[in-house]
Amino acid sequence: MSFFTNSQKTLLNKGTGFLSGYSHSLNPYTGCSFGCSYCYVRQMPVSMFRKEEWGTWVDIKQNAADLLRKELERAKNKGKVTIFMSSSTDPYQPIEYKEKVTRSLLEVMVENKPDFLFVQTRSPLVCRDIDLFLLLKDRVRVSMTIETDREDIRKYFTPHAPPISARLKALQLLADAGVPTQTTIAPVLPSSEKFPEKLKNLVDRVCVDDYFMGDGSEGKRTKNLDIFSMYKELGLEEWYDPSAYRIVYDRLKKVFPDEQIYLSRNGFLP
Repeated sequence: MSFFTNSQKTLLNKGTGFLSGYSHSLNPYTGCSFGCSYCYVRQMPVSMFRKEEWGTWVDIKQNAADLLRKELERAKNKGKVTIFMSSSTDPYQPIEYKEKVTRSLLEVMVENKPDFLFVQTRSPLVCRDIDLFLLLKDRVRVSMTIETDREDIRKYFTPHAPPISARLKALQLLADAGVPTQTTIAPVLPSSEKFPEKLKNLVDRVCVDDYFMGDGSEGKRTKNLDIFSMYKELGLEEWYDPSAYRIVYDRLKKVFPDEQIYLSRNGFLP
């Protein structure tokens, strides 16, 4: 794994496309050490213009907190500020244990609160910052990615990502502390019929998304990664289909009320 320290000129980016419901997106890092096989960012310029393979490098944004402090002040003077963190990396990279870039950004947002902050992660490290989330109160929502309840499937598609059990435990800790949370099943991976039951007592909000709705190109970026061949190798081709999300969606409806189940973009909106 390669790490590089870079100074930034800008940190807050205008919310566009899938994230047009937000005024800004915010990425504490560039690159991602989780390196998920299906990650659509592999097909974006930030990845394609680098010589290193996606998942083998992370850029650390050295002056992030000072920059955010200035940019957030300017943005708030212009109107409502809603922030999605993060759109092209996980804000809780393993290097975050040491660097604490994400925590420093949260500290800035506690000082000068945005109207809303959405934190998207798959890392249990998010629990370290419960103290700051509680200070943001109802202006924050932590969304934990749990694509499947099957650890064998997780290891096959995302061998470098945190185990499912650790993410479920993190959700429990967040919920017990009173932090607004949700589970994001994105992308939908093969799972068991008991998956919704495992989530029932942890969250009251679930978002379901897949490659075809959520990769920003109606599935074209994912198709270019030849993810279908991985499903074929497992003999689970039926799970790689625009209608496959209905398998999980219908199972969730047996456990969760309709108003607690969100589909694709609606589950990420402020």
